[in-house]
Amino acid sequence: MDTATAKAQEAHYSFFQGVERNFDKASKYTRFESGILEQIKACNSVYRMKYPVRIGDKIEVIEAYRVQHSHHKLPCKGGIRYSMDVNQDEVMALAALMTYKCAIVNVPFGGAKGGIKINPKNYSVFELEKITRRYASELVKKNFIGPGIDVPAPDYGTGAREMSWIVDTYASLKPGEVDALACITGKPVTQGGVRGRTEATGLGVYYGIREVCNTAEDMKKLGLPVGIEGKKVIVQGLGNVGFHAAKFFFDNGAIIVGLAEYEGGIYNEKGLDIYKVVDHRKSTGSLLNYPGATNIKNSAETMEQPCDILIPAALENVINGSNAARIQAKIIGEGANGPLTPDADEILNQKGVIVVPDMYLNAGGVTVSYFEWLKNLSHVRFGRMDKRFSENQNDSILKSVESLTGKRVTDTERKQILHGPDEVDLVYSGLEDTMIGSYHEIREALLRLDGKVDMRTAAFTVAIDKVGVSYEELGIFP
Repeated sequence: MDTATAKAQEAHYSFFQGVERNFDKASKYTRFESGILEQIKACNSVYRMKYPVRIGDKIEVIEAYRVQHSHHKLPCKGGIRYSMDVNQDEVMALAALMTYKCAIVNVPFGGAKGGIKINPKNYSVFELEKITRRYASELVKKNFIGPGIDVPAPDYGTGAREMSWIVDTYASLKPGEVDALACITGKPVTQGGVRGRTEATGLGVYYGIREVCNTAEDMKKLGLPVGIEGKKVIVQGLGNVGFHAAKFFFDNGAIIVGLAEYEGGIYNEKGLDIYKVVDHRKSTGSLLNYPGATNIKNSAETMEQPCDILIPAALENVINGSNAARIQAKIIGEGANGPLTPDADEILNQKGVIVVPDMYLNAGGVTVSYFEWLKNLSHVRFGRMDKRFSENQNDSILKSVESLTGKRVTDTERKQILHGPDEVDLVYSGLEDTMIGSYHEIREALLRLDGKVDMRTAAFTVAIDKVGVSYEELGIFP
């Protein structure tokens, strides 16, 4: 298939239609009647708004969205992105993926997503604050935000700063609401955020791919050794997700051979030091011309270089019908939302590539957001109740063992043994357990369907089963 034909074919599918296409493919392997399947698939509430904000000497009309895909569980959950590419179709698709993502990792939320159609680089901090606070007030007016209703989070183009503006606006409009901090996640720690949230999505990508690589049967099919160590990795996108994913792979013995950003990419089959590359980009403003690496001017071509694992961690549709055949990776981990088109899926599956789907792999963010939401509702920092107890108990056990054996451990060993869990330790532990358990749920579905489907379809069947059961339990009302 030539490039023009592939692009023309894929133009028939919007992002949301692509999600629906994957849903329909998987729904054939579930037991639910068509009415429940249609309810699961549909977006329950779509809020498209336009509001005026004074920018400099002019009034600018801002276009924004909030979509609640599913109310099978409340609150709804999903990020807010700032981008000129924001449109209703994209927000609907991302909200739908959030529903399935939450179901897969057993987070009791319905899916949602929000977006503001702006380029944040074109505005001052003060102007961004005005745009954000007005957006928050619009959500409050229509009851589209609240600890038990809809809980947004950061996404592309937003971060902890924007979340702090939103929670402050919400609290000012809802005086006396004791759980106001739980109206949004991804906040600064000082504003009720949780430690470990910043790196959560990238760490989840690492945990998920590590579990794939630790599955001996799958590695045997790919002709790769078990484990993450020594595997060659390319990461496309060095934003929050891509950087942290690359960092955890690098820190745990993988070889980062390629990195790509919008200005281009670099490749070195012997490996790149992620920390030095980031320092180089900060000092020069570009990945290009990193010492010892080959420049790749067309960023997308970086993904086509030899590697074992490819992590597309930027925007959607970067691997499509026109370039999928040239991808050399044996494992593709979708760090971004929707980086592969349905046509790319088919091509890569025929090649025997393991595609680990976004709706599972990048669920680290929503998993840790769930932990933050629980923390805000409980009003207690994780670890506060048991850290000292654990340390005192470990100290007592260690002293008993030393007394019985007549030997003393080293100071370093003593420190490790006595350490009680901090909040970040508990967050990492909860995320690791979630990613491991959810991967094996998907793999069990894959084995049950006995090679009839790929991993994405298996993941969809897991999600549909869980959401469908919720709708059955809710009952169908006249």
